[in-house]
Amino acid sequence: MSGENNIEILLKNMQAELDADEYVFLTSDHGFGSEVESSATMVFKEVEGVTVITKKKLAQTLTSGSEPIWAKITLNVHSDLQAVGFLAAMTRELANAGISVNAVSAYYHDHLFVPWERRNEALSILQSF
Repeated sequence: MSGENNIEILLKNMQAELDADEYVFLTSDHGFGSEVESSATMVFKEVEGVTVITKKKLAQTLTSGSEPIWAKITLNVHSDLQAVGFLAAMTRELANAGISVNAVSAYYHDHLFVPWERRNEALSILQSF
């Protein structure tokens, strides 16, 4: 089942939803083990190492706790992986407000990770679409 690729329809139908949990990005050159990787929100393997995005609660058992905290905002519209300009429109507006964003595209939805302390502002901007 493919998603929508018409940017006007995507922008009209998108509903931004803020997750209540706090997230962190972690990396390791040798991975984190099956328990962590199976509990992570995202696992991505790069040449330099494995990156996981995980809830802060799980991360506290792995780190010193000094990592930046991120909020996850899900863009609730089934966007096609080949849709052109959808994420660009979202991230441009956040950039205009000085909000950094790390975007993750999955099969059904796009997810934006924004600084925890700017989450409500980011959500408001996204809901204005």
